[in-house]
Amino acid sequence: MAFKTRITELLGIEHPIVQGGMMNVGYAELASAVSNAGGLGIITALTQPSPDALRDEIERTRALTAKPFGVNMTVFPTINAPDYRAYAQAIIDGGVKVVETAGTPAVREIWDMLKPHGIVILHKCTAVRHALSAERAGCDVISIDGFECAGHPGEDDIPGLILIPAAADKVKIPLLASGGFGDGRGLVAALALGAEGINMGTRFCATREAPIHDAVKQAYIDNDERGSFLIFRNFKNTARVGKSAVSEEVVRRLAQPDATFDDVRDLVSGVAGKALLQTGDMTTGVFWAGMVQGLIHDIPTCAELIDRIIADAQGIVRSRLDGLLA
Repeated sequence: MAFKTRITELLGIEHPIVQGGMMNVGYAELASAVSNAGGLGIITALTQPSPDALRDEIERTRALTAKPFGVNMTVFPTINAPDYRAYAQAIIDGGVKVVETAGTPAVREIWDMLKPHGIVILHKCTAVRHALSAERAGCDVISIDGFECAGHPGEDDIPGLILIPAAADKVKIPLLASGGFGDGRGLVAALALGAEGINMGTRFCATREAPIHDAVKQAYIDNDERGSFLIFRNFKNTARVGKSAVSEEVVRRLAQPDATFDDVRDLVSGVAGKALLQTGDMTTGVFWAGMVQGLIHDIPTCAELIDRIIADAQGIVRSRLDGLLA
């Protein structure tokens, strides 16, 4: 029994499992491994130092898999913005057919570039109202991101158990459930709540092919469901990071009266985070991590992980759920 949904049909994939785009993690090695295992792998555009480097990474991914893969393009609120249009043009030139987007409303300019080329737009949202706005603007898939997620969960604090069905009640285009997913139970739950697949980030970080240091992967195992902190809440830019001595210090500093971003800039910079992922020095910076850490107990290959998720989900549907019907 395969799980055939609008997501698998639209994206041309075997299983309704998508690897979210992750800064300094979404490289060809991980994306191709996910795609080869039947999901949709995604490389991260802005991880690459230039649009030309992104073109090379797209070609490198294509050399590693003959199956569909996508590119993530996140538009950040930043002073020194990269040339987003040039990155989008690299995606178009590379013949990529699926793009995951996120970020500020300025991302719509990128949509306008991509859509005429028949590219499927998969947009990540943290609120139903934002999902409906993206649907009206012509997006093809909504990835609804619950409060449990790593990265930026928005400011509404709505967990997936409520957010997913609330979105499913109103959004007509295919829906991916994101935030807190890591096993077959989550896949079945997402489908039951009205989604047509799952998007996983943290869980794919804890795989053999993830291009990050083993010490960071071990941290995902060592942390439990309480092993994350919300930071930047006082700046209305909430972010969830993994629990560590550094993130504890960030929380402590930001709890001080009149705290500013400059008080933690040295600890949370992108350069520091990239160094942590590469060297495994957990004192260097912070790392993104969701509540799903409480469900991570090993470091499988992407194929082993996806096969396990599908097999467990099939077992739940066949034995447990069918058995509950009198």
